[in-house]
Amino acid sequence: MLTITELGWFALAALLLVLTPGPNMIYCVSRTLVQGRSAGLVSLAGVLLGFVVHLMAAALGLTALLLAVPLAFDAIKLTGAAYLLWLAWQAVRPGGAAPFETRSLPVDSHATLFRMGFLTNLLNPKVAMFYLSFFPQFLHPERGNVLLQSLALGAVQISVSGAVNALIILGAGTITAFLSQSAGWLRAQRYVMGSVLAALAVRIALEEKK
Repeated sequence: MLTITELGWFALAALLLVLTPGPNMIYCVSRTLVQGRSAGLVSLAGVLLGFVVHLMAAALGLTALLLAVPLAFDAIKLTGAAYLLWLAWQAVRPGGAAPFETRSLPVDSHATLFRMGFLTNLLNPKVAMFYLSFFPQFLHPERGNVLLQSLALGAVQISVSGAVNALIILGAGTITAFLSQSAGWLRAQRYVMGSVLAALAVRIALEEKK
């Protein structure tokens, strides 16, 4: 199974990734600014449930594929590495988007907020691609049950994402004002994101050549 050190490195990578604003964070912050912190937290709960669905689908899919075609796992890892490189380029390319912009939203009930948070995440194909490309870089089929390893990684990622986004929601007004006025911080976010993804892609590519 995965060691504490490996889980720690994965948690650090997940932290760096979540610190770069994406659709889920922007949605939750927008809800917070429109309706208050409770609305943001309810929206976040829906987003986290969406992560759980994506996680189970990815974990079961990877496990089933590995059992059916063991050699396919290497192909998945290399394809995932290529996808990570593409994401890295999207983060650092000239004019790349990572600004912390919010948008106007209507006032909705908590049930609607939860549902919209869930659907916003569930219907985002990039989340599924993230799991399928990111997880294999940390999985070790030779150590045993890939499903349990995937669920352990997913639990870490969801915990990190939930904690970070909850803190951002609680300080949404101050954080949004700071980020919107700091072009340097926005550039730093993009380059940190790009560097993490590129490093993971290079790591797995080099391992395959041993």
